[in-house]
Amino acid sequence: MHTVILAAGEGTRMRPLTESAPKPMLPVADRPLVAHTADAAVAAGTDKLVFVVGYESDRVREHFGDRYRDTPVAYATQDEQLGTAHAAAAAREYLDDDFVVLNGDDLYDQRALGALFEHCPAVGAYVADDPRPYGVFSVDDGRVTDIVEKPDEPPSDRVNVGAYHFPAEAADWLTEVERSDRGEYEITDVLARVIDSYAVETISVERWLGVGRPWELLEANEWKLAEIDRWIDGTVHDDTELRGSVVVESGATVDRSVVIEGPALIREGAEIGPNAYVRGSTYIGPDTHVGSNVEIKNSVVMRGSHVPHLSYVGDSVLGERVNFGAGTQVANLRHDGEPVETTVKGERVSTDRRKFGVVAGPDVNTAINTSLNAGIVLSAGATTTPGESVLRDR
Repeated sequence: MHTVILAAGEGTRMRPLTESAPKPMLPVADRPLVAHTADAAVAAGTDKLVFVVGYESDRVREHFGDRYRDTPVAYATQDEQLGTAHAAAAAREYLDDDFVVLNGDDLYDQRALGALFEHCPAVGAYVADDPRPYGVFSVDDGRVTDIVEKPDEPPSDRVNVGAYHFPAEAADWLTEVERSDRGEYEITDVLARVIDSYAVETISVERWLGVGRPWELLEANEWKLAEIDRWIDGTVHDDTELRGSVVVESGATVDRSVVIEGPALIREGAEIGPNAYVRGSTYIGPDTHVGSNVEIKNSVVMRGSHVPHLSYVGDSVLGERVNFGAGTQVANLRHDGEPVETTVKGERVSTDRRKFGVVAGPDVNTAINTSLNAGIVLSAGATTTPGESVLRDR
């Protein structure tokens, strides 16, 4: 049985973080987002991983190679992103038996994926408080009888999470789908055909997260960092205090008078301190620098970024090679107590989070004493001037 992992999308809702990296390769704890799904598939006993790649595909290929955790790996290319069925159909040459299709930018609880692999045909179903924004299943005695997209009156609270175990003949059906009203080839049309032909079992997914927007990357790291065990391989000064589940990887350095409250992950080549404070589900990426009297709280700081002096960064996502000038301060809370809004694909939307800071794309540079308002998005390569208060995206 082969597992098709869809990892070709550009991730436009995650911009500017995906300016130079595909969304499935963004960091979630100690591995890329898509690797959590790949690991779950390997644990469930897949015979081969087939990654459907497109945008910035080299990053996926370099990470997984031709063999991953003793499991053969193959790649199929989706040159143009025309929907989920179109993506899965790119892997048709590898599908000779029943097969599993998973989204490469979603997180699933491993128990549920194990159960999905054991039953065919089957789909993953998650109980949503408000199912209207999703594909919603009609379910009768544990079997799926229908699926409807984004209904005003949902037939149930069981929503589609993009996890499918299809029978072998569905591989041909992937290539027979017609374009939907939005111009895409939808894998749910294949599922509808499977429902018409088979008894399709629902597999209850207890925990699931679609990681499509920057604050969901924070949530993904909150989930996965909470699962790490304390592990210190790097160089830690005797005058440093590590509290709780903290990982300091080999090659990382933590200087004097630093306090790190877990869960926190300090990756290889990172330098922390002196006198820094890191807390609250924070990821400090490889070759980063968090310097003197800096506080980082509940944030993701990606490879090669620097926050060297007298700064506060809370509930934020910093892309690769960001440099915050001395005294840069991030606001992460609205005075009226309402959820922070930010920009996704040109529109201001609610994050549904009381605290959310900034999103800084690759190669952002702020000048000394910059103030960044809650919800600001800084595009790749953006700069500020000394003492500037940034109240709008740039």
